Amino acid sequence: MSSPAPEPYFTVLDEGPADTADGTRVTVEASGSTAGPWFPDAQHMGPPSALLVRALERESGRADVRLARVTVEVLGKVPVGTLELSSRTARPGRTIELVTAELSSRDPRSGDLRPVARATGWFHGVVETDAVVTVPGAAMPGLPGPESGRPRAIPDGWLPGYLTSVDWRWIEGGLDEIGPGRAWGRVTTQVVAGEEPSPAQRLAAVADSTNGCAARLDLRRWLFVNTDLTLHLHRAPRGEWTGLDADSVIGPEGTGTAYSVIHDEAGPVGRAAQALTVRPR
Repeated sequence: MSSPAPEPYFTVLDEGPADTADGTRVTVEASGSTAGPWFPDAQHMGPPSALLVRALERESGRADVRLARVTVEVLGKVPVGTLELSSRTARPGRTIELVTAELSSRDPRSGDLRPVARATGWFHGVVETDAVVTVPGAAMPGLPGPESGRPRAIPDGWLPGYLTSVDWRWIEGGLDEIGPGRAWGRVTTQVVAGEEPSPAQRLAAVADSTNGCAARLDLRRWLFVNTDLTLHLHRAPRGEWTGLDADSVIGPEGTGTAYSVIHDEAGPVGRAAQALTVRPR
């Protein structure tokens, strides 16, 4: 018997009008599909990253610009429950614009809204540069396609939710293996109920797993949690699959960096990087 389809990550409960002064405010309800592998009431940052990219795309709303860079800052635990999302254009422009989005939850004791994640996105104007495209070469080597990868069960003791909402195909490595990893991921649900996710939303949901794809430490003994995710995209992503060619480095003072070359089935799309806070369990 096949497993039931995962629930959409989020359902929109209320969406306010957008205007140039105050931007847009949205209330969403997160489903169990957003839960991370450690705690059922805490989200993996993949779904919130995708939701924040959706907010940036909708706030811009322009067909003549492309998302070139997005940074997601993790400000605290993102609970599985009701969340408030706001977005606005911080720097409008004809060929370059900066859009920001913030995700907040209510403190269960005080009832005050508390920011839990924030994103900024630079959009660049579309210009025809096909004639001067550079070949990435050794800096961005190709990645065998998802049909070359193999699915792997999630490790014992890890919770379903986000991890089981993504169709993972491993080329090299695994979530419970130490060392660099190469894998493809395809989100098998909707980011927001009733909507087809954009390729950039799909990419953000998978790219946040860069540090898990390329663990350099034993997860049973160490924590290496990302405090951000930055994506630099040299072209618009296409399709449903996102490939990660990932590695990480651990420094001597409790900080590390995870990084990956991001692919779609047409080739390299850009790069992802995460700052890691490292400490023993």
